[in-house]
Amino acid sequence: MKNNLIVASLLVTSVVFAQQKQLSKTQKDSIKSLNEVIITTDAIIGSKFNAKNKAGSTYFISPKELKTFNYDDVSRILRTVPGITIQEEDGFGLRPNIGMRGTSPNRSEKITLMEDGILIAPAPYAAPAAYYFPTVSRMQSFEILKGGSQIQYGPYTTGGAINMVSTQIPNRFSGRVIASIGSFNTKKTYINIGDEHKNFGYVLEYNNRNSDGFKKIDNSSRNTGFQANDYVAKFRINTDADAKVYQSLTAKVQYSEDLANETYLGLTDEDYAKNAYRRYVGSNEDFIDTEHRQIMLTHFIRPTKNFSITTKAYQNEFARNWYKLDALKLGSSKVSINNILTNPAKYNAEYQAVTGADNTIDNALLVKANNRKYEAKGIQTVGNYTFETGKAKHDIDFGIRYHEDYEDRFQWVDGYAIQNGVMNRTSTGTPGTDANRITKAEAIAAHVLYNLNIDRFTFTPGIRYEDIKLNSLNYGTNDINRVGTTLAKANNNINVWIPGMGILYKINDDYNLFTSVHKGFSPPGVSAGEDAENSLNTELGFRFHKNSLQGEIIGYYNNFSNLQGSDSMSGGGAGTGDLFNAGAAIVKGIELLATYNIIDNLEKGFKLPVTVSYTLTDTELKNNFNSTIWGNVESGDEIPYIAKNQLAITTAFETEKFNFALSGKYVDAFRTEAGTGTIPANNRVASNFIIDFSAKYNLNEHISLMGNIINLLDKEYAVSRVPAGLRPGQPFGINFGIMAQL
Repeated sequence: MKNNLIVASLLVTSVVFAQQKQLSKTQKDSIKSLNEVIITTDAIIGSKFNAKNKAGSTYFISPKELKTFNYDDVSRILRTVPGITIQEEDGFGLRPNIGMRGTSPNRSEKITLMEDGILIAPAPYAAPAAYYFPTVSRMQSFEILKGGSQIQYGPYTTGGAINMVSTQIPNRFSGRVIASIGSFNTKKTYINIGDEHKNFGYVLEYNNRNSDGFKKIDNSSRNTGFQANDYVAKFRINTDADAKVYQSLTAKVQYSEDLANETYLGLTDEDYAKNAYRRYVGSNEDFIDTEHRQIMLTHFIRPTKNFSITTKAYQNEFARNWYKLDALKLGSSKVSINNILTNPAKYNAEYQAVTGADNTIDNALLVKANNRKYEAKGIQTVGNYTFETGKAKHDIDFGIRYHEDYEDRFQWVDGYAIQNGVMNRTSTGTPGTDANRITKAEAIAAHVLYNLNIDRFTFTPGIRYEDIKLNSLNYGTNDINRVGTTLAKANNNINVWIPGMGILYKINDDYNLFTSVHKGFSPPGVSAGEDAENSLNTELGFRFHKNSLQGEIIGYYNNFSNLQGSDSMSGGGAGTGDLFNAGAAIVKGIELLATYNIIDNLEKGFKLPVTVSYTLTDTELKNNFNSTIWGNVESGDEIPYIAKNQLAITTAFETEKFNFALSGKYVDAFRTEAGTGTIPANNRVASNFIIDFSAKYNLNEHISLMGNIINLLDKEYAVSRVPAGLRPGQPFGINFGIMAQL
C-alpha cells in the first residue's frame, strides 16, 4: 500500500511540475562555432556549449563525433574522455568495464549508468554489476558527468555518471541503413526509420551484430564470437506546439538478445607469450545467453513558459545465463580456474586437464550455470523553474524517484571430463543447487539543484537524499522449491544526504574557471558489516577557447573515509558479490583535454582538428588488510586495476566529400593486486598504444562508403589478468560498409 501511495503521488505531481531541455535541432553552439545539440527530455547536458558552461566537469560526445569512426564498442567511444578507466574484456565491447576517477572499472559497478536519463544497470541498487550494456550503435550522443555536476544522478556519486541518449524521433521523414562486413566474419546491420507530424512522431530501429571472434579453441570447431539483435520502437503524441499548456507522451519499447561463446578462462603467462589468441579446450562449453526488455513512458508538460516537468515511468527486465568453467576437482577438493592459471606449477594436474593435455575422471571439470534474473522499475519526476530578479538569473531543478530492483540467483553446476583432448558432459546439475537467493532493493531518492547566475559568476549548490532498503532471501542449496525451510534473511537500511556545491567564474568569452566540492557515496551491501562508500571530493578546473585552440585542465582530490571493494568472479574473486571495506584512501589526478584546428577553411570546406586527452591518476590506500581480490594490502599501496597515465590523440582530415581519421590511445601498465613501486610480473598488465583508422567517402548526399581499421599496427596486447589469466585485446581488424540515408 505504501508503494502504491508513493507511485500515485508521483503521477499527480507530474501534472504540476516538470523539467524539459527543449527539443532542438542543430543550432549555433556559440558565436565561434556550430556544434550539434541533442536537447530532449532524454538528455542531461545536450551540447558541448552547455558542457563547457557547467560548474563541474562534464563532457558531451556529439552525433558527428560518433559517426567519425562508427564504433559499436563503448570502450573506444570513451577513449578520448579524460578521467575514465576502461578495462577491456572480450575485444568487442560487449560487456565493458568502466571506472571514473579511480573507482574500480569492474563491471562498471561504481558509476551511475543511464539510458535516456533512467538507471540502466540490471539492478543498480541490489546488484550493480552491469552485465548488460545497451547497444551503442543506437545511441545518438553520450553525456559524461564528474565532480560536483553529478549529484543529481545517484546513487553512485564518487566517480561519475554516464547518460546515453538513444536515437530521437526525427522532425521529418527520414531513414538510414548501415551495413558492413569485416575481419573474423564480422557483420553489422543497422536500420532506422522515423517521422514526425503535427501531433504524432515515431522512430523504429533494428541492430544486428555477429562475429566468429578472433580466438581459437583447442581441438574444437566452435567459434569464439557472438550474435546479437536489438529492436527499439518509440512513439510520441503531443498537443499543438503553440498550445497554451504543451504536453507530450512518449512510449519506448526495447528488446535485445545476445548470444556469445565467451569465457572467464584466460591464459598463463607462458601460453600467452606463445599464442595470445588461444583458448584452452576447458572453455569449449562456455556460453552466455542474455535477454533484455525495456518499457518506458515519458510525460512532459509545460504549464508556463518558464516552468515544466518530465515524468518517466520505466521497467527493465534482464535475464542471463553465463555457462562457464568455474573450477576443477581431481581429488577431494576443487581448485578455482583463477588459482590454476595464477600458479600452474602448483596446480599442474589441474592445468594439464584444463588444457586438454591429460584425460580426467568424470565430473572433473565443474561448469557453473550462472543463471540470474533481474528487474528494475520505478518512476521519477524532475521539475525545472527559471526566473530573473534584476541581473540575477535563477534556475531550479528538483526531483524525486521511487525505484525497486532485484537480482534472483538460481544456479547449478554440471560435470565434464576430458577424454582425448575433447570435453564431454558427464553429469547434469539441478537448478538451484549452487546459488539460490534473491536480493531486493527499494529506494527513494530526491534532489534539489539551484543555479544562480550573477554577472560573471554562476553558483550551483545542491543536495541529494537517498533512502535505501536492502534485503536478501537465501533459500540455500537444498531448498530448490523455495519452501523456506532453511531460509536465511538479511537486511540493511541506509539514508544519506549528499550535498554538493559548484562555482563557475567567466573571466571573458574565452576563459572560465570552475571549482566544485561534493560528497562521494556508494550504497552498502546487504550483508552485515558492509558499509557505504564515503568520500569528500573536490576539483578545480580551467577552460579556454582562443582562436583555433580550446580545451580544459582539471585537478581533483577525492578523500575516502571508506573505500569499497567487491568479491566478484569477474574481478578474480569467488563470485559471492559481497562488498568489503578497504577503509581510508586518497585518489587524486589531473585531466587535460585540448583541441587545435590546424586547418579550418570554411570556404573550401577543409578541417583538420587534433584532439589530445591526458589523464593522471594517483591512488593510495591508507589501511592494512587482507583481501582475496586485492591481495595483502599495506598502507601506502596503490589501488589495483587503475593505470597511472593515459594519453589519447585523435586527428581527422574533413572535407565535404571525404574524411580520414586516426585515433591512438596509450594506457600505462597497471597492477592487479594492491602494491607500490615496481609491479611484479605475475600481477602486471603491460602498457599498450593502439591506433585505429577510419575513412568515409560520400558518393552523394544519400550514399556513403565507409571503412575502419581496429588496431592498425596489429599490436598484440593484454587487457587484463582477471578473472582468470591473461586475455588479449582485438588484433588487426578491417571493416567495410555502406550507408544509405534519406
